[in-house]
Amino acid sequence: MIIITGGAGFIGSAMLWELNRRGNEDVIIVDDLGHTDNGKWRNLSGLHYSDFIPKDLFPSLLEKNALGNISAVIHMGANSSTTETDADHLLENNYGYSKKIASYCASQGVRLIYASSAATYGDGSNGYSDDITVIDRLRPLNMYGYSKQLFDRWALKNQVMENAAGLKFFNVYGPNEYHKGDMCSVASKAFRQIRDKGKVTLFKSHRSDYLDGEQLRDFVHVRDCTSVMAWLLDNPDVNGIFNIGFGSARSFNDLARATFSAMDCEPVIEYIPMPEILRDKYQYHTCADMDKLLSAGYARPFISLEEGITDYVRNYLGTPNPYLDANSQ
Repeated sequence: MIIITGGAGFIGSAMLWELNRRGNEDVIIVDDLGHTDNGKWRNLSGLHYSDFIPKDLFPSLLEKNALGNISAVIHMGANSSTTETDADHLLENNYGYSKKIASYCASQGVRLIYASSAATYGDGSNGYSDDITVIDRLRPLNMYGYSKQLFDRWALKNQVMENAAGLKFFNVYGPNEYHKGDMCSVASKAFRQIRDKGKVTLFKSHRSDYLDGEQLRDFVHVRDCTSVMAWLLDNPDVNGIFNIGFGSARSFNDLARATFSAMDCEPVIEYIPMPEILRDKYQYHTCADMDKLLSAGYARPFISLEEGITDYVRNYLGTPNPYLDANSQ
């Protein structure tokens, strides 16, 4: 049996789809669905799992060994808002909760795959290497990134990583992120802007070394993320912290143009001032160093930005039922 925390969320529900695609329905989903109007529950509609456990009940059930024979925990549950200002909430939800799960997995010899974040790299001045020897030099720009950094460091110092893999996700996009509101990917936002207004708005650059819209990100399709996680389940001897990105940086202009192309529209891009609150916390460049994962043996090619955006727009965003389901290919 596999447990997915945050299983109704973006990457969690996509991972459930990946497991279903592989014929595995013996999965317990752990999450907090919130209100019905956020649509989060729809991420599970059409997918198959054995049980659903509320997030707050899960740690106590683990402590009591009340869930049977667990082969792996895929811990995707977290507050992923990079603009969250409640530091205590992030500390408990992203750090304290993760420690409880990791401690159980370590004591029981259960495989753990958990979500870290590229937000731990801060402004990138210390590079984007997932080598653990540089982890203490990283300086996140927001509390979300810091909460992830805290757990990475704790896991390394407490022998958790002997049977675990932490994944530093870069800019993930794809189906099942619709509940995330302002935290959804730029690809999803661009589609809605083009559909509703015929144009895309991007932030102006406030640095002389970057033109407007030429801020760079490592965009990675959610199916590549779930492919890597499935591979890590099949290869439990591969442990440590790994970057999950495409491995090259592309501009927001590139992403906008790919979205216009997928919608058969001519590009119309407008640049707007970046809010003051974001300017000193904004990453102008991210790019995953993928050598460590590839050296560990992962060999499947990643989906290009143009291919991924075309798939997302034409097969999901532009359809009446945009969610992944068990019959999706």
